[in-house]
Amino acid sequence: MTEPSDGAPQPHQPPQDWTPVEQGLWEAYRLGEWYDLRTGIPERDDPAADRFWGPDRTVRAETIARLLLDGPPPVPGRVSCVKLSGAQISGELQLSGGNVVPYVELRDCRFEQVVMLSECQFTTVRMVHCAIPRLEAARLHTTGDLHLPQCTVEGGIRLTDAHIGTDLLLNQLTVRRDRHGRAIAADGLNVAQDVEAELIEATGEISLRSARIGGRLSLRGSVLHNPYGRYALNAARVQVEHTLYLSAGYLGSGQSSGTPPNGVRTRRFTCEGGLRLDDGRFGNAVIINQARFRLTGTQQLSLRRVQTPELRLTLDEPPSGMISLAGARVGNLTDAQTCWPETAGVDLTGFTYGSLSPEGPFPLRQRIAWLAAATPEYSPEPYEHLAAALRVSGEDSDAREVLLAKQRRRRETLPLAGKLWGYLQDITVGYGYRAGRAALWMAVLWAIGATFFAAHPPPPLKAGEAPNWNPALYALDLLLPVIDLGQDSAWKPAGGGQWASAVLVVLGWVLATTVAAGASRLLRRG
Repeated sequence: MTEPSDGAPQPHQPPQDWTPVEQGLWEAYRLGEWYDLRTGIPERDDPAADRFWGPDRTVRAETIARLLLDGPPPVPGRVSCVKLSGAQISGELQLSGGNVVPYVELRDCRFEQVVMLSECQFTTVRMVHCAIPRLEAARLHTTGDLHLPQCTVEGGIRLTDAHIGTDLLLNQLTVRRDRHGRAIAADGLNVAQDVEAELIEATGEISLRSARIGGRLSLRGSVLHNPYGRYALNAARVQVEHTLYLSAGYLGSGQSSGTPPNGVRTRRFTCEGGLRLDDGRFGNAVIINQARFRLTGTQQLSLRRVQTPELRLTLDEPPSGMISLAGARVGNLTDAQTCWPETAGVDLTGFTYGSLSPEGPFPLRQRIAWLAAATPEYSPEPYEHLAAALRVSGEDSDAREVLLAKQRRRRETLPLAGKLWGYLQDITVGYGYRAGRAALWMAVLWAIGATFFAAHPPPPLKAGEAPNWNPALYALDLLLPVIDLGQDSAWKPAGGGQWASAVLVVLGWVLATTVAAGASRLLRRG
């Protein structure tokens, strides 16, 4: 039997130059078992704490790479994997372009240098409560999950054009910006199921431009802070098949994802910097609730041209900057009076919504004032969309009030003659939206005319041919244009009576014209 040369490893034996700690990891890998280097003392096992971890807890990055890329066969009946906890990983973990078959899970580990996973293929990768200087994972491909919960990443994460086969889990992640100012660079990211990024703390921009997410995107309870650039979250052209959550998350000792139950301590979603969802597509809803937006300069809460069946925008306080919904298309809008800026801080140009369901009291007067603040320059579309949504809800009287407000706002843009005609229509028939006012004016003028002519009857035009004198019918005949009751032409008023007749005729025509204009407007609306 040929003896192996000195220094060469025996079959299924670790290399002789590996440390005892690394040789123990070799055996755990073959057995598919956890290799735990933790002390059991939480302060000493925190990878983000500034404590010295000695050689008895140190594994070289090249050792892990060797196991993952070209590891030994498993013990018969076992499945090989790397499950390591409490280790300091020295050197750069370089797996770029590799094909990693074994399952990988690292807990409470501290990396000394950048983790390189670019263009690498995995099944599932889990790094839980680890300290990582930077994660480079552009064009990473997994058939299973990528988990980074509770990790601290000082130099940012790059997931550009990565493909995640199931879920991306980032809950309670702490991440800071890279040299380009981005905390997470994930443009073109593709996730087959959910992205859970709840209770994360990010300093720098999170970029999800053109990302595709097959389930939900949850940022409940997260704090995004970017004092270095324009956006804290830049998710232009993102596609989320289910729901985007920008709302409160609950601070529990166990699982913290999902809607907070009653009676638990929660943390609001906070965004200190611009938020951009322009051209986003959402299959179920966009929920922006129990959230704070602190914006400065030109920063905005921008939802331009988004499309979603439901938008729930129910903030306790308005953002400190502008809200832009220009060109957005929403099925149902749920909002609150407290979420809209009082001054001109809303852009509703081209914003459409099918129905409206406010949360809490939102009086119509404040709703109309909201439209006025959102349109510094007159535009009829926001008023018409609000009226249409109110009609869908069965609130026809409120819809008419909105359309009346639209006409009054339009009147401000007209020349003097148009303004005078507008005031006349408003006073008489409320631009056709208060038709009962026409009947009231008619009754008042009729009563005044009848009273006047009862006291000052005119002589007949032709003696012996005039009908019986009736001041009420005479006044009505003067008021009603076109219709002839046979009274107007039978009498010949003079002096004051002649002037009174002329005034009634003119007022009758004016009243009839304004009624016709209002009716025409209503017919066009219908």
